[in-house]
Amino acid sequence: MQYIEIRCFSGYIRNWKKLCGELGIDPTLSRAEREEALLIAAYQKWQMKMMEHLYGMFAFAVWDANAQKLFVVRDQVGQKQMFYTVAGGELLCSGDINELVADARVEKRLNKRMLQQYLFYGYPIGAETFYEGVFKLQPGHYLEWDGKTAKVHRYFRPVFEPDYTKSADAFSEEIKAVVEEILGEERGDTALPYKESFLSGGVDSSYLLAASDAQAANTVGYEESGFDESAPARQTAEALGKPINIKIITPQEYFDRIPTVMEKMGQPLGDASAVAFSLGCAAVREHAEVVYSGEGIDEFFGGYNAHKRELPSDWTYLTCSHIMSEEVVKSLMKDYSADVRAVDPVAPLWQEVQGQHPLAQKLTIDISLWLEGDIYLNTDRTSTACGVELHTPFSDLRLFNVARRIPAEYQFEGEQNKMTFRKAASSKLPYEAAFRKKVGFPVPIRTWLADERYNKPVAEKLFGASSQQFFNQEALRDMWNRFIGGEALLWNRMYAIYAFLLWYDINFAAAA
Repeated sequence: MQYIEIRCFSGYIRNWKKLCGELGIDPTLSRAEREEALLIAAYQKWQMKMMEHLYGMFAFAVWDANAQKLFVVRDQVGQKQMFYTVAGGELLCSGDINELVADARVEKRLNKRMLQQYLFYGYPIGAETFYEGVFKLQPGHYLEWDGKTAKVHRYFRPVFEPDYTKSADAFSEEIKAVVEEILGEERGDTALPYKESFLSGGVDSSYLLAASDAQAANTVGYEESGFDESAPARQTAEALGKPINIKIITPQEYFDRIPTVMEKMGQPLGDASAVAFSLGCAAVREHAEVVYSGEGIDEFFGGYNAHKRELPSDWTYLTCSHIMSEEVVKSLMKDYSADVRAVDPVAPLWQEVQGQHPLAQKLTIDISLWLEGDIYLNTDRTSTACGVELHTPFSDLRLFNVARRIPAEYQFEGEQNKMTFRKAASSKLPYEAAFRKKVGFPVPIRTWLADERYNKPVAEKLFGASSQQFFNQEALRDMWNRFIGGEALLWNRMYAIYAFLLWYDINFAAAA
């Protein structure tokens, strides 16, 4: 008799009905019982090839008593978080890094190498974390623990292999069919609570709202018109006949929320949209427990401007978010190490994709590092902290398996990007919504951060006791003065440093 135990699980197995039939699981079980039974049966049948059969978002640990091994798994693109460390001769793992480092057996020590990498990128990139000896299981990897040694295996690579036998229109039709399959599974899960959807002004969330069973749309807005996407979002919702809830975020509300977000995030994140997303999740939670969001499309289909730009032949693509050069970081850090280079987390992947089309190279890097290190860190931790179950159907591996076969030449027309996806979306959307220029998820932080009505606490943190441990105050003061003086593009550097110092004081200075 094989004894299998699921030690932890977070996520949502989207194709559970099909798996129940294939594995002989009673589909009327409660969700928790069903997911545990599915994972056990899948492991018994397929062992560590089980991930090839799971569609959705997941991070879990399986204990095999016969083999005396623990297997820790993270989904192919990293929608759910998973961290691990070895302490007291035992492997500890959790999707919540705060929970992991709160264990008395774990010694909390700051990883200054990660601080340096974070300053390069604005997010915690790669397998290391801000805690020495605590690691992040990367997307598409599983860990095998036999009681003595932890071995990490890579089971998935986001490989792009263009198929020129199909036309762009044929791929758009395939996208439509796969979207319907994925959202048909979501729609068929009638045991889930009432569902809503996030909606920006972009095509991804608009298509998701149009094609899903979401009963209402949700967006955030600002009084600053140049950053407010609520107007086009409202237009799209009205065109689709869906009600929309708009949360207007004030500057004070935003700044008051940052410490909570940094605490719940578990690691510093220099992405200012995380705070707006947190406030949006809190607003949604007042009337819904499950909400859809459109993450994944830009990284699968080439949605960022960085994906269109040509790189010099001797450059390495350092993901679509790279906020400080090595020279700037060196001028700022007191303990700068020349052995920690910005290129280090990217170099092995960059080597693997040489010879591929430049778009495929960039997408592979962004899926492997940026998407999970920034976007999913943000969406997973903020939604969970707010008590909202976030579903990202467009991150489903089946949609990637279409994107990976689309020739790069099909993805761009003039200034427009991800054209095969837009054409698919246009079957359910007004033309303006399907082909609207990408705006992103902008926050007026560059304006607010320079405003003396709001930035006094920021300045106090930037030049306080903790900052003096890590940063050259003269260089930091010069950067701050330049920002306040009108160099608005420096906002992301100032915000990233502020976010780190907030996180550090919550986790280290307060305990000192």
